[in-house]
Amino acid sequence: MTLAVGPGHYLFLSAILFTIGTVGVLTRRNAIIIFMSIEIMLNAANLAFVTFAAAIGDLAGFVMVLLVIAVAAAEAAVGLAIIVAMFRHRQTVDVGAFNVMRG
Repeated sequence: MTLAVGPGHYLFLSAILFTIGTVGVLTRRNAIIIFMSIEIMLNAANLAFVTFAAAIGDLAGFVMVLLVIAVAAAEAAVGLAIIVAMFRHRQTVDVGAFNVMRG
């Protein structure tokens, strides 16, 4: 007996990854963990794009994945630079301590 893996399985995995990322963003207070959770959510979206692109035989999903990867790289670079700057100022990466922008 062979087990066929179809698009539904990949979409289910994508939904699980997105849920894990969402829970990580909503429950964690460490800025590094929050950024890792956002990256998990972006990878879940990439998996869904690739799944749909492969299912319908169109390259638009693969192009969208490249755009999402570019946005994720820019987000990681800017976000980590902000975290490093805040760590140098406050000596912590706890998001509760990041109240520097308050007036």
